[in-house]
Amino acid sequence: MNRHDEIATNLGLVKARVADAALKVGRSTDEIKLIAVTKTFPISDVEVLKSLGISDFGENRDADAAPKALAVDGVWHFQGQIQSNKLKSITSWAHVIHSLDEIKHFEVIEKVATHPLEIFCQVSLDGADGRGGVGLAKLYELAAAVEKSPTHKLMGLMAVAPLALQPGQAFAQVLAIHKDFILDFPRANKLSMGMSGDFEAAIEFGATHIRVGSSILGSR
Repeated sequence: MNRHDEIATNLGLVKARVADAALKVGRSTDEIKLIAVTKTFPISDVEVLKSLGISDFGENRDADAAPKALAVDGVWHFQGQIQSNKLKSITSWAHVIHSLDEIKHFEVIEKVATHPLEIFCQVSLDGADGRGGVGLAKLYELAAAVEKSPTHKLMGLMAVAPLALQPGQAFAQVLAIHKDFILDFPRANKLSMGMSGDFEAAIEFGATHIRVGSSILGSR
């Protein structure tokens, strides 16, 4: 099987799983944006995805993403941990940032971004170092800073299920946090959660954006 057919087959299986998961909880697939995570994979794979109708691509590393975004037109999502010194480059190619977890990073974005961005605040469910995310104590302050921006749009919350929790438990927590959150930020009604191993559980608990890599492109 050539690479195009391999990706097409995998993508078809993922879309079927998304449809099944949505149907089980009475949701429409129109509510769920599939982001193909292309980190570590070549531009040629992104081009295949584009030919198959995918237009949302996710990346974790600025250096890998910038040339891909230049080569393939689409909506590019940054979902890795943010470093201040990378933000000028990240904001030059990304359209959506899923992993904002510090006000100081948003202050840099305000200074260096050359186009409007859609921004998710990443919530930490366990406070683990190295996985990113803001605690509940600082979440509302961070969200308020983004919402006040005349340029950028606060989309909602992003989360990664902690290793110690079952995905369903983790996403139930995120949903509960989000229900309270949108009382203060009603327009921030999106939830970015769910990856290859747990996107069906994420859909069950209200995910609007799922970030799927290995189930579509395989392992590297």
